[in-house]
Amino acid sequence: MADGEGSNSGLDEQGSAWHSLDADRVTQQLNSSRRGISQEQAEQRLGEYGLNRLRPPERSGAVVRFLRHFHNILIYILIVAAIGTALLGHWVDTGVILAVVLINTIIGFLQEGKAEKALDAIRQMLSPQAVVLRNGERLELAAEQIVPGDVVMLQAGDKVPADLRLFETKNLRIDEAVLTGESVPSEKDTVSVSEDAALGDRCSMAYSGTLVTFGRAYGTVVATGMNTEVGKISEMLGEVHSLSTPLVRQTEQFGRWLALIIIIISAATFAFGFWIRDYPLDEMFLAAASLAVSTIPEGLPAILTIALAIGVQKMARRNAIVRKLPAVETLGSVSTVCSDKTGTLTRNEMTVSTVVSRERWVEVEGVGYDPHGGFTEHNEQVSPDSSTVLSQALVGGLLCNDAQHLMRDGQWTLAGDPTEGSLIVLARKAGYDPHVEQEKRPRKDVIPFESDHKYMATLHCDHQGWHGIFLKGSPERVLELCSSEQTEDGEQPLQKAYWEQAMEQIANRGERLLAIAVRKFDEPVHELTYQSVEQGGFSLLAVLGIIDPPRDEAVAAVASSRSAGIRVKMITGDHLATARAIGSKLGINCDKAISGHDIDAIGQQELRRVAWETDIFARTTPEHKLRLVEALQAEGRITAMTGDGVNDAPALKRADVGVAMGKKGTEAAKEASEMVLADDNFASIAHAVEEGRTVYDNIRKAILHMLPTNAGQSLTIMMAILMGLALPLTPVQVLWVNMVTSVTLAMALAFEPSEPGVMQRPPRDPSAALLSGFMLWRIPFVAILLWLGTFGHFVWMEEVVGVSDELARTVALNTLVAGQAFYLFNLRLIYEPVWCNGELLKTRAMWIAVGVLIVLQLTFTYAPFMHTLFGTAPLGLEEWSRVLVFGLLVFVIVEIEKTVVRNLPRWQGKAEARQA
Repeated sequence: MADGEGSNSGLDEQGSAWHSLDADRVTQQLNSSRRGISQEQAEQRLGEYGLNRLRPPERSGAVVRFLRHFHNILIYILIVAAIGTALLGHWVDTGVILAVVLINTIIGFLQEGKAEKALDAIRQMLSPQAVVLRNGERLELAAEQIVPGDVVMLQAGDKVPADLRLFETKNLRIDEAVLTGESVPSEKDTVSVSEDAALGDRCSMAYSGTLVTFGRAYGTVVATGMNTEVGKISEMLGEVHSLSTPLVRQTEQFGRWLALIIIIISAATFAFGFWIRDYPLDEMFLAAASLAVSTIPEGLPAILTIALAIGVQKMARRNAIVRKLPAVETLGSVSTVCSDKTGTLTRNEMTVSTVVSRERWVEVEGVGYDPHGGFTEHNEQVSPDSSTVLSQALVGGLLCNDAQHLMRDGQWTLAGDPTEGSLIVLARKAGYDPHVEQEKRPRKDVIPFESDHKYMATLHCDHQGWHGIFLKGSPERVLELCSSEQTEDGEQPLQKAYWEQAMEQIANRGERLLAIAVRKFDEPVHELTYQSVEQGGFSLLAVLGIIDPPRDEAVAAVASSRSAGIRVKMITGDHLATARAIGSKLGINCDKAISGHDIDAIGQQELRRVAWETDIFARTTPEHKLRLVEALQAEGRITAMTGDGVNDAPALKRADVGVAMGKKGTEAAKEASEMVLADDNFASIAHAVEEGRTVYDNIRKAILHMLPTNAGQSLTIMMAILMGLALPLTPVQVLWVNMVTSVTLAMALAFEPSEPGVMQRPPRDPSAALLSGFMLWRIPFVAILLWLGTFGHFVWMEEVVGVSDELARTVALNTLVAGQAFYLFNLRLIYEPVWCNGELLKTRAMWIAVGVLIVLQLTFTYAPFMHTLFGTAPLGLEEWSRVLVFGLLVFVIVEIEKTVVRNLPRWQGKAEARQA
């Protein structure tokens, strides 16, 4: 156990319920004291429980991981193609194909290496040093030397080194966002809570890896290493297995079927030619190999990789950085997005949205730290200056404040507590300048906010002889110190019922509450004491509602996602009321909302239904998030998960697409994800989904182009063998066609822009085959067109005109290529006509590809060295005219086919379903 992989087995009995026990009882159970344990006890426990560090993952060696990437049906197809070209003696083509295999394998190997860093990132979260008490002596030692029973001292800026049960606190606040997703630091004390309290409600605990933002404390170590909360997440992350993407599953299935078809057709053709037509054995072997090579779309894996890589570049320009190529396409089939709230759907900038006085209920416009926004009452603009009470409340919040509101690099930023900062922004919106107000009423003394008394008080005076205290804090605590309330007519007796009702209304909107009061003195006061504040006599000015507002662009992105058939679900560590309020503002369905406690009570089968029907989940733990993702996937939903904390890492890894925050996300979250948002903005996910759908469309277009081409070639060769004719295309000519059309035409399809209405259609069914029913019609339809033109032209030239085999084959090959080139333009839109709305002018890549292809084909047809290499002959104008007319006929016929198919009743029904 001394290697640091101890399990704290002696503590397993208590588990994670230390928060429910009294602090002294915890110390007693651990055979410790508030002076800590002895050095001898520490050494004994270190041997028993191991070092306070996380267990490294078990990994395969580099060679095994590298070879594992060859286990892919597309790679097998490429290797078969390489063997075929090698048997034909075309070593250049063999080298090119094997190079593609090697490049694909290296890319996958490097990506896997990056993904393996997820657990490393979590292990690096543990604090390197800690201050402990042993036998009452203060020691600073490496955090990995800490053992259960040690007493740890915490102060502002420290990273908590282990899970602690706190027994002494002073104004302690800890940022637990990495574990709970809470938008503000949690206030801590020593009071025990119920055993089933959510992680974010365990105020008597400090958890390993979290950050102390304010105050100081002492606590007893109750868990180290893998038994800490962050350790459990690390273990959970190691047990989570990523799912293969829909594209990978579909291409594997497609590849298996294609390989089977190739083997059957090649074997049957060889047998027929050798035994029925009496072709020589070597000639028939080359013909069968030629047929196999013509059928294998050896350029398809390269096209897939290029299409995905282009999608990565486009997404990066829209702030979505993709770490794993297949995630690009997976985004296109996402049907559910599970999003964290804070910083993703919201701005992570606390904002005052409601100001309630005794006589006014004012809504505040504007969000975040930008001090622009108006004030409305009953939907009408009002000026805060029109109310002396509101003006005094805004100035009080500005002066009873230690935050700073600054302009840096053209952006408003905040230094200090976010809640205090929101009060400065509020005052600025009303036209108050902090520096001016501080000069008018300088501060003479202060009582800082402390969790014990839950308020902050500042003493001020002005040059006209005004003396008084501004008080702000928890409404319940401030109300206790108030005996009156401010109205426009002066001080009146405090109406507690009114304020309690107002506070309930504000809280139901998911807003955090803060109260501001004032107490005036007739005589100068030079010192502020607890006794002078606690004696009361304050007059209540206002109660404020503060919230982390939704991003404007997130509201639009949620609406866009819904129109695209994508359900957006909010999974947050915040309270249920807050989650409901933000969800309502975002346009997320709030009819059903449940908390982590509810999830615990639901069985896995029932959770599958609840996870789909419910869109808001609050007070969730890492286990809840993982269970929800798994439940949605069990229902067949392709799920994207966003997050920024360590608590999100297991769900990010399990999701079909894990999306981490780039600005505020932890390294653990980034390493567990497939995509990182550079701007932490949910709207970037919607853009990425659009790009993912475009990538998938382009992959389908490449398949719709390559398979008819290959099938047309195969039919041409098969028919020649069946009819006992000379081969219209030799093996080397087949390789030429495959090479030039893959490099030019099919490659151009990877650069295609989005089709119109790409975000108005529902996500595709992930269980659907790569080749849809429409594609299974279109591929043979175009293949037969290409075969008729190629084979028919060859037979007419050979049998009717009586030209040489070289000339007939050159005509046939150029006819095939021309048909492919014109058919390429049909694929600008798969279903819709391309001659409308200038669609053909939107595809620059296609025109460039066809231009390059023309140059290559002219070289192929007229260059003498090409005649020697490929057995070709130059063509005249008459042959070219027939070639071009055929290409134009292919284009026109396919456009007519689109119109016919769209007008079929079955197709119209599908179109209506897509619109619905």
